[in-house]
Amino acid sequence: MKRISQTYAIDDLQYTKKRLLQWAQQFREVVFLDSNLHKARYSSCEAVLAFDAFTLLQTDYSDAFNQLQQYQSQTRDWLFGYLGYDLKNDIEKLHSENFDGLGFPDLFFFQPKKIIFIEEGILRFEYLSMCEDEIASDFAEIMSVDINASYKTGLKIQSRVSFDDYIKGFRTMMNHIRRGDIYEANYCIEFFAEAANIEPEAVYWKLNEISEPPFASFGKFNQHYLMSASPERYLKKTGTKVVSQPIKGTAKRGITQEEDEKLKEALFVNEKERSENVMIVDLVRNDLSKTAVRGSVQVEELFGIYSFKQVHQMISTIASTVPENINPVEVIRSTFPMGSMTGAPKHSAMQIIEKVEKTKRGLYSGAIGYFDPENNFDFNVIIRSILYHKPSGYVSFSVGSAITINANEEDEYRECLLKSAAMKKVLEGC
Repeated sequence: MKRISQTYAIDDLQYTKKRLLQWAQQFREVVFLDSNLHKARYSSCEAVLAFDAFTLLQTDYSDAFNQLQQYQSQTRDWLFGYLGYDLKNDIEKLHSENFDGLGFPDLFFFQPKKIIFIEEGILRFEYLSMCEDEIASDFAEIMSVDINASYKTGLKIQSRVSFDDYIKGFRTMMNHIRRGDIYEANYCIEFFAEAANIEPEAVYWKLNEISEPPFASFGKFNQHYLMSASPERYLKKTGTKVVSQPIKGTAKRGITQEEDEKLKEALFVNEKERSENVMIVDLVRNDLSKTAVRGSVQVEELFGIYSFKQVHQMISTIASTVPENINPVEVIRSTFPMGSMTGAPKHSAMQIIEKVEKTKRGLYSGAIGYFDPENNFDFNVIIRSILYHKPSGYVSFSVGSAITINANEEDEYRECLLKSAAMKKVLEGC
């Protein structure tokens, strides 16, 4: 089925984005991806809103990648959705028995009837031909939306893991490292509130305004919601080029410009952070080589320091070339879950993570994004994200850090608290 296109000029970008997302809440399935005007390498359009499912695929991890590959091959259209962390159980002989207060399906993708792209002051509507008469009326409705007034949450956020329990988990990780079972693992903890009644799109905008990251996303999947301020790209495919941009290395922002520059410089030369980053770069190189044309895997940038409103991050860029006829889902399957959220060796790290962590990761540490009709795709890493199950009122976010032989337990815990600050501030309303 073909898509029809219509464009409209807009004046106020931020206000229009808020109108779009609020208007789209009437639909069961919604994905909104926003670059926040970051001009990072390999950036896509400024923002895109996909909604109103024509077809969809929702499943647990069992045979999930084969189902997704079949679905993507049959539709050859735009697909938007997410890959939950526990799809690892479809790739490896692993299982997950930890507590799960959210209940997100492991995989969810939909073929939207309607897509709206925001590109340099233009709204470009791409509707399936069956929706031809709806574009003009939808645009009029969107532009008449009255944005909600200020919204306060006022939740009391609890930690699933006490400081003492964190230290016990950290030391377990270190024992595995000393024994040679792993040499790096991402150790995560959950924060949560129960019986919450929030307005997800309002929470998303508050979180986005604090962080303004390049891979922000909002997802509504019936009664499940994602509000993400992710700074990290998992994987992007354009033609035969595949790019991964893992983050390893975090530093706080300075109060003054002089202090800020010193913190950036300190992050760049920090041997522990560089060691963590290069370990994951090597892991990503290995993952990409599984589908790459021989000799095509290249590290395009090592130890790049990027500044965001809350933190400085160390980001590396690894690229490869894949055969023209490769199925895009196979590229994802061969690299999932991303190395920055697991560890090395990946299989052993994931086994140990399941034993040490107290919460099932679910959507956290997964990816949200899209496939296009030309077999391209782009997915972020679901971090710095708030997750919400509306019927139960359970709201959750998780944070983590990389544990290596040089790690210090108190420093790693402080890094977790630094990463949690924006989400905690949004939910507690302080």
